[in-house]
Amino acid sequence: MLKKSIDDVWNKKPLIISGPCSAETEEQVLQTAQQLANTNCVDILRAGVWKPRTRPGQFEGIGSEALQWLKNAKKTGLLIATEVATTKQLEEALKFDIDIIWLGARTTANPFSVQEIANALQGIDIPIFIKNPINPDIELWVGAVERIHKAGIKKIGLIHRGFSSYGNMEFRNAPMWHLAIEMKRRNSSLMFICDPSHICGRRDILQHVAQTSINLGFDGLMIESHISPDTAWSDANQQITPNTLQTMLNNIVWRNENIDNTDLYYTIEKMRLQINHLDDELMEILSTRMKIVEEIGNYKKQNDITILQTHRWNEILERAFEKCEKLGLSKEFITKYFDAVHMESIYHQNKIMNT
Repeated sequence: MLKKSIDDVWNKKPLIISGPCSAETEEQVLQTAQQLANTNCVDILRAGVWKPRTRPGQFEGIGSEALQWLKNAKKTGLLIATEVATTKQLEEALKFDIDIIWLGARTTANPFSVQEIANALQGIDIPIFIKNPINPDIELWVGAVERIHKAGIKKIGLIHRGFSSYGNMEFRNAPMWHLAIEMKRRNSSLMFICDPSHICGRRDILQHVAQTSINLGFDGLMIESHISPDTAWSDANQQITPNTLQTMLNNIVWRNENIDNTDLYYTIEKMRLQINHLDDELMEILSTRMKIVEEIGNYKKQNDITILQTHRWNEILERAFEKCEKLGLSKEFITKYFDAVHMESIYHQNKIMNT
């Protein structure tokens, strides 16, 4: 089978990376690779060789021995990728001609680890993907990109795999799409793919999350697949078979970010202009609202009244909740919007109190 090159796949859309969470046996790796290659949908085989586990005693990966299995899997024509967290792991991976390296969420969260890997990458030409940090801190993600970029790496990609959040019940890692969107905005020139497997933590919602990411303009997907997912040594619930992956990819509606059709462009541009006008009006209204807030702040100061009036705040929210459904707005959005307005109002009145 004709082997793909990095240049063949790097600017390909959609870029599809798939493979087992962990390389378990040589037979498992080679069979998975061959089945993925047979789908004609997958560009890169991924497999974890070293697995960072939250607690000791769990399967932590085969280690360097599995790198030879990945190298042997290149015979299927797929490129190969694995995660590294230390300079020693990076050196080992490079010995076995790994095509692509990615930094995991725990590594991205540690600037010392990222810097050590960046130092070791000096003078090496290999594509690096960087997953978002496990905690919802976009600046850590940006910092990791900057460190790897300063090491001279020309091909840098981003992987959105969701964020750990307290109280989250639906996802293994909450997608927090707004953070991914902001990261994409700041790094529009970088390849940006989604890892639905780690966002979902289970198979039944993979399709939905994958489609959402494509709707948002992501450049591709990293999805875990295994020849026998239920018997996988790690993350069994989120892995799917190569055949299931092929069906899922065939059912995704692939969308383009660029609008080449002139009629489509002018139709959307006309509606965008309407949004611009409405945004301008919203800001004017908010400015007027804050002027009234300041008048109330002066009155509170003169009469020694506290800024926070809990009953009034509850009244505002209740009125908003009554209206939002009729206006086609979600309660969640209204809560966030009014929370932001309320905090800005408190900021304005506090300035007056302290003047």
